[in-house]
Amino acid sequence: MRNTTTHDLSGLPGRAAGAWRRFRTWRGTRPFWAGLLTISASVPIMYFPYVHLSLGGLPMALSTTAGAGSLLIGVLLIVLGVTLWLQQQVRIFAGVAVIVLALVSVPVANFGGFLLGMLPGLVGGSLACAWALPDEVREGSGPATVVERFAGHDVETAGPAPANLVSGGHGGE
Repeated sequence: MRNTTTHDLSGLPGRAAGAWRRFRTWRGTRPFWAGLLTISASVPIMYFPYVHLSLGGLPMALSTTAGAGSLLIGVLLIVLGVTLWLQQQVRIFAGVAVIVLALVSVPVANFGGFLLGMLPGLVGGSLACAWALPDEVREGSGPATVVERFAGHDVETAGPAPANLVSGGHGGE
């Protein structure tokens, strides 16, 4: 009988290098670090209200009304982080929402997860607002320009502009 559990690993370095190149290309076309910092900001915000800490054998209870608020803020930060990765068109809205949620986490979620959640949230939201499309997409040297992608057709074949826009008028004399 043949052993069917062995796999050919001879091409693994080439496949891994190709996968890494594809990941780097994907990462470069979206606010990757903003999304990663936003998702990482949610962890301490959600974690600290539910954990029972002890400091030198002395139990430290953090039982406040922060439980539901922390969970809500943490889940929203995760959703916004994934949104930054998958829908980079809404990066400004998502960045502002991340900044607002990070600031709201200070009074709601134990000082923003003891500042371990608030600071990455502020940096991630700022990076999302500051991120711009890569130069090759913005200048049109890629397969399609941004205008063509949103319009769904070629700009040169779009047809003439309406007369009131060309003349600067409002449809009257």
